[in-house]
Amino acid sequence: MAKVKYYYDADTLSYRKIERNKKSIYKKVSFITLAVILIAFFGFIGFSQFLMSPNERAQKREFENLKLHYELLSKRIDESSEVLEELQERDNTIYRVYFEANPIPEEQRKAGFGGVNRYKYLEGFDNSSMIQKATKDLDILSKQLVVQSKSLDEIVDLAKKKEKMLASIPAIQPVSNEHLTRMASGYGWRNDPFTKARKFHKGMDFTAPQGTPIYATGDGVVLRADGRATGYGRHVRIDHGFGYVTLYGHMTQFVVKRKQKVKRGDLIGYVGSTGRSKAPHLHYEVRKNGRPINPINFYYVSLTAEEFAAMLKAAKLEGQSYD
Repeated sequence: MAKVKYYYDADTLSYRKIERNKKSIYKKVSFITLAVILIAFFGFIGFSQFLMSPNERAQKREFENLKLHYELLSKRIDESSEVLEELQERDNTIYRVYFEANPIPEEQRKAGFGGVNRYKYLEGFDNSSMIQKATKDLDILSKQLVVQSKSLDEIVDLAKKKEKMLASIPAIQPVSNEHLTRMASGYGWRNDPFTKARKFHKGMDFTAPQGTPIYATGDGVVLRADGRATGYGRHVRIDHGFGYVTLYGHMTQFVVKRKQKVKRGDLIGYVGSTGRSKAPHLHYEVRKNGRPINPINFYYVSLTAEEFAAMLKAAKLEGQSYD
C-alpha cells in the first residue's frame, strides 16, 4: 500500500493530505526513464574505446591496416592483369604469327582453375571472401605469367634459328610518320569509294602528299614493278621469302625493277594516285602463301606502343577506302 504523505497548511494551522496527480506522475517517470536510456547509450558509445583492451585496440588497427593493403594489392593485381592481357594479345596475333607458331588457346592460358574448390581451407574466417578472392586472383595471374613466359622462351628459340626470316618479314611502316597525313582505311569490310557498295579491303591505305617516299618493309626480291595490274596502277610487289609478299599500289613512280634485291628501308617509289584511286595515297598489302592478311600486325619495328595503339584504333573504324 502506497505511503500517505501530508503537508502543513499555515492558513488553517493543520496538516493536509497530499493529493497525487496521475498525469504528473506519468510525465516524471517517463522523463526519468528516457534520461536513463540516453545516459546509458551515450555512455556506452563514449567509453567503448576506453573500455577496449590494448590487445583489442591493436587488433582493430591491424585489421584497418590489412584492409588498406588489400585494396592496394587488388588494384595492382588488376593493373598487372591488364598489362598481361595486352602482352598475350600481341603474343598470339603478332609474335607467334611471325614464326608460324600456333596461338596459345585461351583454355590453356587459364586452365586448372575450375571445378574443385581449392580455396576451401580459407573458409571460416571473418573475412574469408576477401582472402579467397585475393588468393585466387594471384593464382590466376601467376599461372598466366608462367604460360606466357614459356611462350616467349619458344619465340626466342625460333628467333635464334630464323635471323634471316626476321630480316625478311615485313616489319616497318611503308610510309614514315613524318610524311603520313593519316591512316585512311584499314583491313576489312569498307565502303567502295566508287560504287559505295560494301567491299573487302585487302590492305591498308596511307594518305600522304603526292611524291612522299615509299620504303620496302623487309628484305626481298622485286617480283613486279609495273602498271599492268588492274586497279593498282603503278605498283611494286616484293617477295620476302617464307611465303610473304608485299604489294605497294597507286605509285606516281617506282625506282626499282624486277628481280632487284632490296633491303628493309630501301626506297622503292613515291606516293601517287594512279589506277583505281580516289586521292593520293599508298595501298599496302601483306600476303602469306598467296592470301592477304592484316598488315597492322607487322609494324613492330617502326612504331612505339602508343603509335601502334593509335593505329589499331584508327584501323578499326569502318569508313570508306581510297581505292
